Amino acid sequence: MEIADPGGRGSLALQGWQCEASDALPVDSAPAGEAGATCRIAYFTNVYPKISHSFIRTEIAALERRGFAVHRFTIRRSGERFEDAEDRGEDDRTTALLENPRALAGAVRASLITRPRAALAALRLSLCMTGRKQGLRALAYFAEAALLVRLLEREDVRHIHVHFGTNPAAVARLVARLAQVSYSFTVHGPDEFDDPRGLDLAGKIAEARFVVAVSSFGRGQLMRWASPDDWHRIRVVRCAVAPQFVRAAARPCAVVQAPRLLCVARLSAQKGLPLLIEAMAKVAAQRAVTLDLIGDGEDRTAIERQIAQAGLQENVRLLGWQTGEAIREALGEVRALILPSFAEGLPVVLMEAMACERPVIATAIAGVPELVDGEVGWLVPSGSANALAEAMISALDAQPEELAAMGRRGRARVLERHDPDQNAAQLAALLSS
Repeated sequence: MEIADPGGRGSLALQGWQCEASDALPVDSAPAGEAGATCRIAYFTNVYPKISHSFIRTEIAALERRGFAVHRFTIRRSGERFEDAEDRGEDDRTTALLENPRALAGAVRASLITRPRAALAALRLSLCMTGRKQGLRALAYFAEAALLVRLLEREDVRHIHVHFGTNPAAVARLVARLAQVSYSFTVHGPDEFDDPRGLDLAGKIAEARFVVAVSSFGRGQLMRWASPDDWHRIRVVRCAVAPQFVRAAARPCAVVQAPRLLCVARLSAQKGLPLLIEAMAKVAAQRAVTLDLIGDGEDRTAIERQIAQAGLQENVRLLGWQTGEAIREALGEVRALILPSFAEGLPVVLMEAMACERPVIATAIAGVPELVDGEVGWLVPSGSANALAEAMISALDAQPEELAAMGRRGRARVLERHDPDQNAAQLAALLSS
């Protein structure tokens, strides 16, 4: 097959790039990594595997069930300790580029010797993407791309799909300049939308085979920065919940009488957790309430201090990162899940809670209103502790039958829009086109 080369290098004859996976095999008939798989692709991101990036693992597994052979690459490893066996398995299957400095140097030298014109063009592009004052970063991107080309060619992989439109998409763009490899990428936000010009989103979109947004909001943001001539490249493929959450209907969650709420989030600025603690203080002054917070991050010390200052040590428990099974169990013990974020893409944790028939309380930002409304929970203005507290009190005061009805509607919505195999079929069709 030949595709037009948006970088102006003529056409790329991608012989061997033929995929018939989207409809050729029943969902359960193709074991992961089977030698006879009809389509070989690579997945690439900045940090993988990572506990908060379980949606990537879910997507890869769904593609493998459709017959794709997926090679995993990452710029670096997270350094997290994985309690989940599936995460440990992904870690074993993933190649980290920065783990082998000698291989990086050798790949740079080989590129300059064997394909000097393409290498110099890629290096110029890297300097343009990063700015000439960041020459070390430009060289790092180029070295990562050179090594990734070597690894892809060794595996006879001709297409790479990237998660996040930040530095991994920049590296994939260089890969396409160095070799007969095409790329696509999924944009989640909010990082890509915070600095679209600095990240050269328009250039990355123009040179990609296709670009995935995880919500209609996200597609609109990409269209905002892309040339109208490239809008046809931008598609919506929503993230999916892991299969175990889809199967959770076999034992639907009973409505919990205890006044317990749950938040699952990284302890960082964009998640709005200081606002949640402020709202908790308001609720605790009026109701008996307990909040479990699953997650960890750079703001943990500040949040611990805020909890102590508000006298909420008996009301708020910081539980750190937990396995997927532990999160499912925690959802079964609370009345609602809360996510008070200031910036998001379309949070998978909301889908997971709804799949477990739990109402959700979320802020009306980004793609969240495409998933959450008054039928399945409470949608509140971002930045308002009062509105958040009112929603929390409503969840605590709601009758069991009201919460159960919200839970059933939420689960039905997730199964309709966020099933991993259905969404993988959409992505497979793009990869197979």
